[in-house]
Amino acid sequence: MNRPTPDERTRVLNVGVIGLGEVAQVVHLPVLQSLPELFSVQAGCDISPTLVKEVGARFGIPQTYLSATAMIEAGGLDAVLVLNSDEYHAECVVTAMEHGLHVLVEKPMCLSPREAERIIETRDRTGLTVMVGYMRRFAPAFVEAKELLPTLGGVNFARVHDVIGRNQLIVDQTSYVVRPADLTEAQMHERWDRGSALVRDAIGDVGGELAGAYRLLCGLGSHDFSAMRELLGRPSGVAAARMWKQGGYIAALLDYPGFVVSYETGVDEQLRFDAHLEVYGDLASLRIQYDTPYVRHLPTTLTIDETSGDALKKTVIRPHLKDPYTHELEYFHACVVEGRAPKTTPEDFAEDLDLFAELVRVLGTR
Repeated sequence: MNRPTPDERTRVLNVGVIGLGEVAQVVHLPVLQSLPELFSVQAGCDISPTLVKEVGARFGIPQTYLSATAMIEAGGLDAVLVLNSDEYHAECVVTAMEHGLHVLVEKPMCLSPREAERIIETRDRTGLTVMVGYMRRFAPAFVEAKELLPTLGGVNFARVHDVIGRNQLIVDQTSYVVRPADLTEAQMHERWDRGSALVRDAIGDVGGELAGAYRLLCGLGSHDFSAMRELLGRPSGVAAARMWKQGGYIAALLDYPGFVVSYETGVDEQLRFDAHLEVYGDLASLRIQYDTPYVRHLPTTLTIDETSGDALKKTVIRPHLKDPYTHELEYFHACVVEGRAPKTTPEDFAEDLDLFAELVRVLGTR
């Protein structure tokens, strides 16, 4: 492959946004507007007429549609961001690629392995870029932690912790979000039925609580497992797991050669966001601390504890104030114009689906 020219590396991508809800309004559309040298939002769509009208006007989106298919078939785009409800991600990703468009899809990329296989097949056939939006893996603090990992002198234990308050509690204090009330009962039931069918396809007819645990893992948990895998590799298995609060809280022990990872997650009604990944080594330990992505530019920090003589030395590093979503979109642009595969590929996401299914199987033995 020929190297891209400077003009190609800096060319502006015309993008369409599928789904104009909370995450689009608070994160993606503002970030896209902050990168006019890389992206131009030419179209947006949502099944809510209210969102199409109000969000389209607010962000000055030239063309708006009530369906993803209509927007994609209208043409004039280089890429799409898939930000709508999880149940429809795979359908939108495949349709976009079938029309020659590159794709950045929010996590979870899909809900079942069958959907992942279809996305991979279409990607391979079309040669287009598909990148999964695991923005935590693009935070400079995470990237630096990965570089420093070999200095720990071997890993003895790690903890992945993600217990947060509902996102809306934070969003309502910091952002104006249009929340539509115009979706029909039929649309809502179709979404629920579709989601239930995809979960059954992935893990079988396991019942409500286990299905709820799987959806929590596909949503919030996918951030945690994805970052854990990049930093430490894939675990060899799930040693133990428990859930409570109807599958809304999960704790698990994950086996690695020579050490164990403790995983903890859940969502409550507190106004706080506590998500961190901590690794304990022979010579030092490191902790990546994330803050809510719904308030832009809150820094992700890296804390290193190490023994120095008779003292314990603590170093806190804040590599950059640029938010992970901006780093992620810059990376996506580079992958598209340079024709290279992203690190957060569909295959990478499929590894998380496998782990979620295994964890649910262990939960089901209780």
